[in-house]
Order: sequence, then structure tokens, then C-alpha cells
Amino acid sequence: MVMDEKLLASIMQHNELDYTLHLDTKSYQLRDVSITKSATPLTRPNMRGGVYFSDTFHYRIKATVDDTTIVPFLSKAMLGPNTEFKNLKITSSLKKDMGTKNISIFTNLTNTMQSSSKVELNMVIVDIRED
Repeated sequence: MVMDEKLLASIMQHNELDYTLHLDTKSYQLRDVSITKSATPLTRPNMRGGVYFSDTFHYRIKATVDDTTIVPFLSKAMLGPNTEFKNLKITSSLKKDMGTKNISIFTNLTNTMQSSSKVELNMVIVDIRED
């Protein structure tokens, strides 16, 4: 699968976008969203969680959810208690000169950090699409 890097670069330039995580039948507003490109710590092609990794870099997304009721749903999505990652869907709207583009970002949850009032999510982007 070839990721649309131009679309990713376009959303990375817009800090004011609103993002929503869709998990099962619930939606969660994301804040403090950052998308970065980072090196993959692999020296050769590898399989992890049923996903084949061969790229030397990947895009990561880090975000915070202020609703801690998300926690029970996260264990179903992350590698560890499961043998495979569950794809998580994040949506946003990108305003362009010629109108608005609705964007869907598909991610794998790699880890979380929880406090009494928020949950920080770290994810790897596996696909991005214009809807």
C-alpha cells in the first residue's frame, strides 16, 4: 500500500485542524495532535502483529483524549492483549482554496499513557484517504 505523502504533508502544515477518533460506536475528540515522520528501527523487512513492515520510516501521530471512558476500548485495539493491531480511524476536515476535504487517517495504536483526567495515545499511521 502506498501512502499519500502529499496529503499527509498538507495536514501536517495545518495545526488548527479538529480530529475525531472513531472507536467501535463511540467518537472521541482529540487535542494536542502532532504528526511526525520518524525512522523505523528495523534493519530488514519484518512482521509484527500480522503487519508487514519494510519501510525505513513511518508517520506517527500523538494525541490526547480528555475522556477516560476510552480506556476499556483501547485494550481491544493494541498489540499485546491481541495478536494483531486493530485499525483505528481518525477523521478531520481540511479547508482548501476550492472547498473542504474530508480526510480519514487509519492508525495502529502502539502505546498509551493514562492519568486521572486524560489518555495520551501514540499511533503509527498506516493509511490516509480523502473521503
